[in-house]
Amino acid sequence: MRALIAAGGNARRLRPITYTINKHLIPLANKPMILFAIEHIARAGIKEIFINVNPGEKEIQQYVGDGSRWGARITYVEQTGGPKGVAHIIKNAEHFLRGEPFLFHLGDNIIVGELRHFVERFERENLDALFAFARVKDPQRFGVPVIENGKLLRIEEKPLVPKTDLAQTGIYFYNDSVFDAVKNIEPSSRGEYEISDANTYLIQAGRAVGWEEITGWWKDTGKPEDLLEGNQLLLNEVLQKESGIHGMIGPQVTIQGKVHIGKGTTVWDNVLIRGPVSIGENSTIKNSYIGPYSSIGNNCVIENTEIEHSVIMDYAEIKTGTRVVDSIIGKNAIVTSAKNSLPLGHKLIIGDNSQVEI
Repeated sequence: MRALIAAGGNARRLRPITYTINKHLIPLANKPMILFAIEHIARAGIKEIFINVNPGEKEIQQYVGDGSRWGARITYVEQTGGPKGVAHIIKNAEHFLRGEPFLFHLGDNIIVGELRHFVERFERENLDALFAFARVKDPQRFGVPVIENGKLLRIEEKPLVPKTDLAQTGIYFYNDSVFDAVKNIEPSSRGEYEISDANTYLIQAGRAVGWEEITGWWKDTGKPEDLLEGNQLLLNEVLQKESGIHGMIGPQVTIQGKVHIGKGTTVWDNVLIRGPVSIGENSTIKNSYIGPYSSIGNNCVIENTEIEHSVIMDYAEIKTGTRVVDSIIGKNAIVTSAKNSLPLGHKLIIGDNSQVEI
């Protein structure tokens, strides 16, 4: 079995962060989110991986490499013709995938648990397609299955009135029959080839289609609040295995709960860190509180600040003298107190699609 990871698109709902970084490289629990997908795929025994990227993409290749660190081989597939929907990604990669069953994994979806049992069921039951569903509080944002008497009838894309609270996750297993499906569907009202329509085509063509509900958690990271929740979920999972103090800790520092502190990081002078928290390498934390569900990147400086439930990316400098919560702060950002300069007031340099609370 092979795998195709979707890692293109523009991620407009995550601007301004995604003006300067590919969405799939946004760090959750201090790791680019696409790496979690690759790790799950490799642990399922799949070693031939294709990654769909935007034309001219270079960053993902630099971060991910050739796959050798996972014992896999990774090939990058540029999406031609621009973003035309999720089903078009499969159509675009047909040349690489035809002839073998494959897992299609959206690179911005994160899950707990393993994929191996999906692989085994797909092969054991000789299925044409296998879908994973999850219960969500806002199913109108997703493809929603219509199920009657346990039988899957179709998938409705972003219905105004969902018939269930189940949502189609970004995990799909297919054989070659999916290529007929993506060729025989029409663009939706928003001009995209919807994966829900391709899946419905397979169902109504009488193909052997299976489905099951994910019993753990699944998260689509389409909005800023989704990223923060994804960071929270992953910190709970990752720090069960990877917590540890590898930096320099001063005498007036209190560390509670599961906390990871990277090499070269200095924590000193009246600091309280209450996990789960992940702090990267070569950062400085001074006279501050770092609260639960926070990720602090590499080479950051945090002074005289309280941070909680936030993602702070590499090289950020935060010296606010106040409390920062539920925030995503990008690379090289500087956040300081208005009291440190004259005239007094809030000095703002804000780009497009920013959000600020004062």
